[in-house]
Amino acid sequence: MSKAYIPIIDMAPLLTGTDGAIEAIGAQIYQAFTTSGFCYISNHGVSDQTIAEARAAALAFFHQPLEQKLKSAPKESVRGFNAIGKTKMSGAAAPDHKEYFQIGLELPRDDPAVLAGQPLRGPNQWPQDMPQFEQALDRYFQAIGQCGQVFLRAVARSLGAPEDFFADKYDKPLQRTQCVYYPPHPTDSPLEVFGVAPHTDYGCITLLWQDEVGGLEVQTRLGDWVAAPPVPGTLVLNIGDLLAHWSNDRYRSTPHRVTNRSGQERLSIATFYDPDFVTMVDPAQLGLSNDQTPAYAPVSAGDYIMGRINASQKHTQTQAN
Repeated sequence: MSKAYIPIIDMAPLLTGTDGAIEAIGAQIYQAFTTSGFCYISNHGVSDQTIAEARAAALAFFHQPLEQKLKSAPKESVRGFNAIGKTKMSGAAAPDHKEYFQIGLELPRDDPAVLAGQPLRGPNQWPQDMPQFEQALDRYFQAIGQCGQVFLRAVARSLGAPEDFFADKYDKPLQRTQCVYYPPHPTDSPLEVFGVAPHTDYGCITLLWQDEVGGLEVQTRLGDWVAAPPVPGTLVLNIGDLLAHWSNDRYRSTPHRVTNRSGQERLSIATFYDPDFVTMVDPAQLGLSNDQTPAYAPVSAGDYIMGRINASQKHTQTQAN
């Protein structure tokens, strides 16, 4: 059921420039994003070696004692190590049972975006004594960003826009790549525990590598939960709220969640590939028909994303007070 509900899209023709590929893949994207809001992508251009090195480096980091990991806790730009309990999805009874390490676009402190005080901007918070971690994650960050860039060309065509519609909106993308570590769920909690509680993603598109343990589930329009199990050689790709808004709800951002009742550790690497902070997300830009009105007012990508991030971490501020 899950593979039928979540299709696999082969990106090879798009990467090789096959005639008609962008239109054909755009049609598959339209079908996926008007139904489940999710797809798998194969032949995506991120090498097995790049993934394996990122996986090994991430596990080496997470297997350290907590006090060592906390030395890389965020000091600015929401980057670095975040311990269990950092995020809590709207409506959830308990915080997410996960640890994660987040990186973003590396910008010097004298970059105009940093000097302008844009949140999520600046240098990354790398562990001081793990150069292999920085090298492996940086390679993954670059490769997955290129994949997202190519995929968005087909997304643009699928919505009837020129294939370069997104290009000038991603000059300094708000790309955030998270290595996410899920310990097995505790068995003695009085509350329902999720690795990530049901939610929709905040931004434009999300590209996810997941290990063989599984646990990702997607909600159907009928309200049922369908597994999105690991498929070798693929990434999971889904849309977030900003692309749903941009498309005037032609595409849907779908609730999903992660559970880890396997009794094993689980690792995923999620990349939120989002536009520049100041990019205005306006449904009118993507060609409304004459009988349509925009369902959403224009909003800057950064303001919307920061609003969602702040809401997910509000419980930690309450506890501190």
